[in-house]
Amino acid sequence: MATTQDKLDRGTILALVAMALGVLVIANDFTALSVAIPEIESDLGTDLTTAQWVINGYALVFGVLIVTGGKLADLYGRKRIFMIGSAIFATFSVIGGFSPNVEMLIGCRAAMAVGGAMMWPAVLGMTYALVPDSRAGLAGGLILGVAGFGNAVGPMIGGLLTDELSWRWVFFLNLPIALFAMFVTQREVTESTVALTDRRLDYPGVATLTLGVVSLLLALDEGSDLGFTSPTILGLFGFALVMLVAFAVVESRQGDHALVPRSVLKNRIFTVANISVLLMSAIFFSALLYLPQFFTKVLGYSALESGAGLLPMMGVFAATSFVAGALYERLGAKLIVSVGAGFLGVGMLVLSFVEVDSTYLSLVPGMIILGVGVGLFYSSITTSAVTALDPSLASLAGGIVYMCQIAGGAIGLGLNTAIVVASGTSQSDLANGISNAFKVDAALAGIGLVVAVLFVGGTVSHAGRRSLRWHHRAHA
Repeated sequence: MATTQDKLDRGTILALVAMALGVLVIANDFTALSVAIPEIESDLGTDLTTAQWVINGYALVFGVLIVTGGKLADLYGRKRIFMIGSAIFATFSVIGGFSPNVEMLIGCRAAMAVGGAMMWPAVLGMTYALVPDSRAGLAGGLILGVAGFGNAVGPMIGGLLTDELSWRWVFFLNLPIALFAMFVTQREVTESTVALTDRRLDYPGVATLTLGVVSLLLALDEGSDLGFTSPTILGLFGFALVMLVAFAVVESRQGDHALVPRSVLKNRIFTVANISVLLMSAIFFSALLYLPQFFTKVLGYSALESGAGLLPMMGVFAATSFVAGALYERLGAKLIVSVGAGFLGVGMLVLSFVEVDSTYLSLVPGMIILGVGVGLFYSSITTSAVTALDPSLASLAGGIVYMCQIAGGAIGLGLNTAIVVASGTSQSDLANGISNAFKVDAALAGIGLVVAVLFVGGTVSHAGRRSLRWHHRAHA
């Protein structure tokens, strides 16, 4: 529990603001362009299939390289890697804004993802290092809260800039935010130092993991279009399996030099946390994709209206993440992660009763419950995972957690898409398909809840629970 000695000074608060801005610019970029795709198609003379890679390519490269970014941050200094990543992100944002064709734009987005994959784990490592151990929950709540806020406002910012100026200003806006974050970080954050005599990067590990994850994510992304039994998709799955097995073999021979050291793989708390993330990410990503599909194709909403329609979920997600930090500090990981998993399952179950004649208001309660679950679960499970390892591995830990989130989301989307597509193409079929998919997601949440209750964190902090109850009575 936090004490008066753990109060944050002005410099630490400013540094946390810089970290929050770094997260904001990354999170915003995941969703801001979703409503600008039609304008990009028109301006650059391309089709939807190609234009979608402006978003898909960013997510793919980011998810693949984030573990490597975390390792680089731990080896060479989180502040240094954050500054380099921010410079890459800002530079290619500006270049992307001036892109004359879609090929250049996709290339710039891939380069931005490289910068983002360096920034995100470095931010996590620096944030957890900035606050006392007793305030670790604050770090997780801040990062995931800002990420939720960035995801929530992304479609509205993107829609506003696209309508009033141009989609290109979605890219240009990144420059001043990134520069300010770099300026404050340079002034207020002390470089992390790790006493290592060997700072070589595990290139075989990076290569095999990258190829394996790229192949897996491509297979899951393209499988819904080409069919999961097509030779191309089966070949990608096969290659992914070979590369991931090769990664395990390579890592077993690298010792402490490995991209993912053996001590990380043997840490039960960290491993279980990542299994939970894999299960729950399928739920969150499915809601992010198929709720807007329902808004657009059944309720007749525009792209901007569909993005705004997610606000009950994303806004509650952001707000709950900030509260989750204080709850984590008082009650510990097990209770908060388990409650979050429970809310995720209940929220998905409520949403699974969607029908073709459902109104938007009938979906709001499910979205709010889901938002509470996402806010409680992700910030707390991230803190539990990162703090389970030595502080020198904080950025690597954050990178692995996020890679599991991306992978779990991709697997969930593949499963959900197969269910929805098999249901048919009419409005009624779409609603039935989404309903069936969300019921499967609720079952996955149930499994995740069991994992959380049995294996995540330690015991429930009864002293913290009594303190929390007394606090509420004192204010009654």
